[in-house]
Amino acid sequence: MESLTLPKLSFLHFYALEATLALTFFFCITSPSLAARLEPQAKGSDTDFVKTSCKVTMYPDICYQSLSAYASTIQTSPRELANTALSVTLNSAQSTSTLVLKLSKEHGLTRGEAAAIADCVETMSDSVDELQRSMAEMKDLKGPEFQMKMSNIQTWVSAALTNEDTCMDGIEAKAVNGRMKDSIRSSIARVAHLTSNALAFINRLSY
Repeated sequence: MESLTLPKLSFLHFYALEATLALTFFFCITSPSLAARLEPQAKGSDTDFVKTSCKVTMYPDICYQSLSAYASTIQTSPRELANTALSVTLNSAQSTSTLVLKLSKEHGLTRGEAAAIADCVETMSDSVDELQRSMAEMKDLKGPEFQMKMSNIQTWVSAALTNEDTCMDGIEAKAVNGRMKDSIRSSIARVAHLTSNALAFINRLSY
C-alpha cells in the first residue's frame, strides 16, 4: 500500500502547488498594489499631455525638456501646467540674474561693458520680481476676482519677458567681449523662451 500511496500524495501535492501558484498570480494582477507597478504607464500618459501642450508654444523643444520631469505633478491639469512652467521660469531667471550680477563684478570691464551689464542686472532683477509676483497670484487663482488676477499675471509675465529682451538688446548693442556676451546671451535666451512658453499656458487659462 505504501508504494501506491506515495505517488498519489506526490501528485496531490503537485496539483495543490500548481493551484496555489495560479491563485497567487490571479490575486497579484487584481490587487491594488498593481497601481504602483503601472505608475510608469500613468506617467507616460502625463508626459503625453505635456508634449501635446508644448506644441502650442513658440519653443516646444525647450518646453518639453523643461517640464517633462514634472509630468506626474502636472498630470492633465492646465492650471498645474501653467503654474509649473512659471515656477521653472522663475528658477531660471533667478539663476541668470545671479550670473549677470557676478559678471558685473569682474575686473577689467570696459566702460561700455560695465554699463551694459549693469543695465542687465537691473532689468533681470525686475524680471525676477515680476515672476515672483505672478507666482504669488497663481496660488490663489479662484473666486470672483479670477479675471482680475489673470490680468495681473499676464501683465507681469509680459513685463518680465520685455525686461529679458531689453537685457539681451543691451548686451548685443554694446561692445561686450565675446566670451561674456555668449554666456549672458545663452542664459537670457533660455529664460526668455521659458517665459514665452509660460505666458502661452497662462493665456490659455483665461479662455
